[in-house]
Amino acid sequence: MSLPAWLAAGAGGGSEITLHVQPGASKSELAGLHGDALKLRISARPVEGAANAAVLEFLAGWLAVPRRDLKLLRGDKSRRKTVWVPVPPDQVPSGS
Repeated sequence: MSLPAWLAAGAGGGSEITLHVQPGASKSELAGLHGDALKLRISARPVEGAANAAVLEFLAGWLAVPRRDLKLLRGDKSRRKTVWVPVPPDQVPSGS
């Protein structure tokens, strides 16, 4: 099985998910693809880390894992982010 472009095997048996984040949306939701990234609309504004926290909170709910187990690897101040999740790639749901 080939993985989608936005998903890669990560350290410790987890996965790395590449996101394109649109902060300030009317509601938080997955919105298909943006190039090789999974597009995520987040209602939080990009102020004082609120959008980053909302991204991790959304992914934790989507994957049914504790928020504390997710790690923002890259993109702290960018719309393009890479997040490590404690879920093997073959168990990550389709993003569409």
